[in-house]
Order: sequence, then C-alpha cells, then structure tokens
Amino acid sequence: MDMTLEVITVPVSDIDRAKTFYVDKVGFHCDIDTEVMPGARVVQLTPPGSGCSIALASGLPSPTGTAAPGTYHGLQLCVADIKAAHEELRARGLDVSEPIQYAPDDGGTFMHFTDPDGNGWAIQEYRKRSAVPLRDTL
Repeated sequence: MDMTLEVITVPVSDIDRAKTFYVDKVGFHCDIDTEVMPGARVVQLTPPGSGCSIALASGLPSPTGTAAPGTYHGLQLCVADIKAAHEELRARGLDVSEPIQYAPDDGGTFMHFTDPDGNGWAIQEYRKRSAVPLRDTL
C-alpha cells in the first residue's frame, strides 16, 4: 500500500501574517484561502514543486487538541542548489541562516529559518536521491 503525505497543519497565531510570510518571503503558492464553515478558515500553501502543503487554520474543532503557535520544529524543505536558494530567499527578505555543510557528501548542507511565530524550518540541499526506495531496504 502506497501512502503520501499531503498536508501538515502548522500552528500560527495570525493567519494573515503567516500567509504573507510564507507567500512573500518563502515563495509558497496559496492554493486555498477559504471559510470552510462559519467562523472557520483554512489557508493551504504549497512550496514550488512540492507534493506536500502546509495548512493554516482557525476556528476548526480538533479532536486531539491544537499545538501552540511556534512549537513546531524540524519541518524541512529540500532544494537542489542551496546557494541559489539562499540568494533567492535573502532577496525576498527572509532571515535565513548561512548554509552549513555537516557532511562532505551530497545531502549534508543545511540552512535554517523560523516563521513569525517561531516554528522552525530547515532547508537541506540534495543533489541525488537513492535509486532504491526506502521500503525496499527495510
């Protein structure tokens, strides 16, 4: 059985501020911005080229509770050229760290930023993916 990860809800305190940040500074595309029922709003944003989106929501009931804004850390984007991504994000006004190479091989270079609420993101450079799907190695 195949499964895909499609949407991650990111907790924010101000949807409009977060939407502006992710669209204008990070370059995400706004797929949806709608009131899904009276008093409940969903904004879905997708990074360019990604099959997974983030959702910002307010007014929706949650059976498991809602995480506090700024508590998500370890969200990760991947790019093929981290230097070019760094230049583009800085030009957009994003306060992103300098790229740091942790391993000499492909896949070991990262940079980091936080959204206005403090949710933490990493951006990893990858230049090639394994030819063997992970499920075939387990």
